Amino acid sequence: MKKNTIKKIVKDAYKKIAVKGSGCGCGCSSAKNISKSIGYTDEELKIVGEANLGLGCGNPLAFGKIKEGDTVLDLGSGAGIDAILAAKKVGDKGKVIGVDMTEEMIERAKENAKNQGVKNVEFLLGEIENLPIADNFVDTIITNCVINLTPDKAKTFSEAYRVLKPCGRIYLSDIVLLKELTKEQRSNKGLISGCVAGALLRDDYLNKIKQAGFSVKVLYENTGISKQQYNGMPLESIMVELIK
Repeated sequence: MKKNTIKKIVKDAYKKIAVKGSGCGCGCSSAKNISKSIGYTDEELKIVGEANLGLGCGNPLAFGKIKEGDTVLDLGSGAGIDAILAAKKVGDKGKVIGVDMTEEMIERAKENAKNQGVKNVEFLLGEIENLPIADNFVDTIITNCVINLTPDKAKTFSEAYRVLKPCGRIYLSDIVLLKELTKEQRSNKGLISGCVAGALLRDDYLNKIKQAGFSVKVLYENTGISKQQYNGMPLESIMVELIK
């Protein structure tokens, strides 16, 4: 399937979710229940309010070493859940930038940040394969169940490497496959927008990261998410720390 076709499928699906306020993206259940099952606390969910749409597959903030004063980039920021939490961690001297390719998600994230009184965050419209960010600009990158949706993962990791400062880190949570899918599954629109059809096999995914120049440390793997959210499909969510 062509890259532009994949992007349109993903964009249309998340536009609908942004407009409705919740829905089936990566998983399908109560937003609160999903987020708690993948590592968000009640306190965190209270902080983010309506920014929680239940679309993640992990909590990069639970593993990430984000410091006060850092500049943090959130790849595929959606309605702003992780960006808002990161903004609390970096404090007034720090800054968080969220990038998302869906206009409706950007507007929703801005509204959510405003409603939660968060001022040290901005949301930019753009693709994470072509980031609207200068070279060597950010201290830390976070991303939650988004890179699997991109058709060119090598370009995405290359862009992340470009904008990250030397010795900067990425904390990502994503879906990876434990067994290859069928051709029919790979072309299924619901599975494409649902974080499955575009996912790579686990080892292929980690090799893409290494080829971009990062050192890689796997922090956590959640095979239980397959039964919880994906009807037992051969996949897991993986939490990884990357260092430039």
